[in-house]
This record gives sequence, structure tokens and C-alpha cells, in this order.
Amino acid sequence: MKRGTGVRIIGGRMRGRRLAVPDVPGLRPTPDRVRETLFNWLAPHIAGMRVLDLFAGSGALGLEAASRGAGPVTLVEQDRVAQATLRESLQRLELADVRLMTSEALSFLAADTASYELILLDPPFASPLLAPALAAIARHGRLSEGGFCYVEMPREAALPALPEGWVVHRSGQAGEVGYHLLHVPKRNLPRNI
Repeated sequence: MKRGTGVRIIGGRMRGRRLAVPDVPGLRPTPDRVRETLFNWLAPHIAGMRVLDLFAGSGALGLEAASRGAGPVTLVEQDRVAQATLRESLQRLELADVRLMTSEALSFLAADTASYELILLDPPFASPLLAPALAAIARHGRLSEGGFCYVEMPREAALPALPEGWVVHRSGQAGEVGYHLLHVPKRNLPRNI
């Protein structure tokens, strides 16, 4: 781990607590300003949301969600160094409603049976996993109807093709980061007359 590096939780019951950031290639926690904007967008919905942080890294996104009342929260991470750092953070913060899964992201989506109301996608910028992850989420039914999917990517990159029925709810840019909150609107079911 890099000395003196860390990221702080910026809202909720764990506000101000710091998370260690392991020295792992490609890992760059979501900037405070971007997290603040995202969770302001989600504020009316976050309480009790089932959350999946698919490329957890430092856990900044998933643990921010937990701090703000989401739960249960599932963190998925395949890197062993990042896993160890996440385990330490979870023990220190005493988070009973957060589980850490050690798996590759696409394998997890194929094997998991749960659906989530919020899925957080922040793969390493050099990774080609964003488009396949979006497709796998839709194919395996991991995002609940009415749910949200957060996507973080390089600012200059184009958003991959969205699964059928998904819409861009909000978008923003900060520094080198482009971020998008996608939504799967609830279908209006015909009423019985």
C-alpha cells in the first residue's frame, strides 16, 4: 500500500472515516466530488437499496452507499492485495451488512442469483470490461426493474451501447472522469378493468 494514501467516506453514518487504498495497478478511487454528486442523485432512493459494487477496489463506492443507508452491499474484487485491504476496512468499520466476494466480475455475474437495485461499475480505465459487464448484467437479470447502474469511465470515452430498455438518467464530468447514472424504468403494467 502506498504510504499516506487513502480516501474518506464523505457522507452518512461513517462520514470522515478513511479507507486504505492498496497499491494495485489500475486502481483509482472515485474522486470525492464525483461521489458527492452521485450520492446526491441517489439520495431519494438509497435507503435500503441492495447494492453491488462489481469492481470494488478500495471499496469507496460500495462503502459510501453503506454509510448512507444502503444494504445489503456486496463488494466483488479479484485482486488479492485489494481483497486483503478491503477485509481490513470491513473489520475496522464493523459492517455486518457488507459482504466481500473474491471473484472475477463477469464470473460473479454469471454465478450469482441475486438482483440489485444499484450496481456500481468502475473498472480500471484500461480494462475492456465495461461493455461486457453491462451486457452480462442485462443477460443475467442482475439489475432490478426500477434500478440504477452507475458507470465511471475516461472522460473522452463513449458510453457503450446500453441494454434494451435502459436509459441515461444523469451524466457528468470531472477532471479525467466521465460518469453516468443509468436507469431501468419500471414498466407500466396494464390495469385490470
